[in-house]
Amino acid sequence: MKIVLQNVTKAFPNRNKKIKEEVIAVDGLNFEIPDGKLVGLLGPSGCGKSTTLYMICGLQKPTKGKIFFGEKEVTHLEPEHRGVGLVFQNYALYPHLTVKQNILFPLQNLKGEQKMSKQEMLEKAVAAAKLVQIDELMDRKPSELSGGQQQRVAIARALVKEPRVLLLDEPLSNLDARLRLQTREEIRRIQRETGVTTVFVTHDQEEAMSISDIIVVMKEGVVQQIGKPQNVYDDPCNLFVAKFLGTPPINVFDGKIEDGMLKIGDEEIMALPGQQDRPVHVAIRPEGFIPCEDGAFSGILRNIEVMGRDCSVILENEKCQKETVRAIVDSGIDIKHDATGRVRFNIKKNKVFVFEAETELRINVEG
Repeated sequence: MKIVLQNVTKAFPNRNKKIKEEVIAVDGLNFEIPDGKLVGLLGPSGCGKSTTLYMICGLQKPTKGKIFFGEKEVTHLEPEHRGVGLVFQNYALYPHLTVKQNILFPLQNLKGEQKMSKQEMLEKAVAAAKLVQIDELMDRKPSELSGGQQQRVAIARALVKEPRVLLLDEPLSNLDARLRLQTREEIRRIQRETGVTTVFVTHDQEEAMSISDIIVVMKEGVVQQIGKPQNVYDDPCNLFVAKFLGTPPINVFDGKIEDGMLKIGDEEIMALPGQQDRPVHVAIRPEGFIPCEDGAFSGILRNIEVMGRDCSVILENEKCQKETVRAIVDSGIDIKHDATGRVRFNIKKNKVFVFEAETELRINVEG
């Protein structure tokens, strides 16, 4: 099921009754979620991603704009008539019901032509449980399950009605690191097997990039960039997107373009012929550093963290916007510093991004 949002805006009354101006949670969203794809809504807390999800679901109505499922407008259609399955952050399972009863619950509330026999409902519940691999836990109560198992029950309950759209609101935030990795792989597998259009809300960019076909990066209710995860990572449109995607985070420096050269301090990083002289932000991915004794960029060595096949070289550079610079290099490389403790690197050009100092928009430096 294709989902289309046309100029969707959501405003809430200001909590301070003395202030008449509304709070804009989502501002003029325009994007399309293709049929059968898994789309990640990604952004920091308060950016409007959950509000967007709830408007798609129907739990909240847009202040302005339209929402379409396929060719049908559903802007004012009630949630129960939209054919959606919703999985909440806190699972929202009924504690007094067994796993089987929790999964059956949505089917037991069907009426009219949709009403099913007990046998039909049981067959669908078992099929949903097998899909998420909890069919051996059907007689347990939620309190007898691990966090990951509870999450699977919540997903099975959402899938049992065979929804046209599956909506997941930060479903992994309550799990430990290892379980998060396992569960997100399961979510991807389930989505591929069912082919259901899925919207996945998260503030964790690693989660979004690992399982999404498309990511929608949001900030303060406004879409910043939409695209395939790797494309957005490799080609960020502004400084916010560049800083938000990537682990470890991108290194950002106060730089300048001067006489056709990109400079960090007095060091010439790369040639930028034809560019006007001006101050800029220079962002370099951690994997963009190549140790070289006469390299263009340098920093004072502070530490080396060995992480198996890679090592993280921690440096100080006075133009960095953070306290330290982090460079990721192969652990087999011998990091050498001079008498002052300074280490030098060459920089991979495709890992350097330049942004306007004021607008923070990307500067095209190709060619």
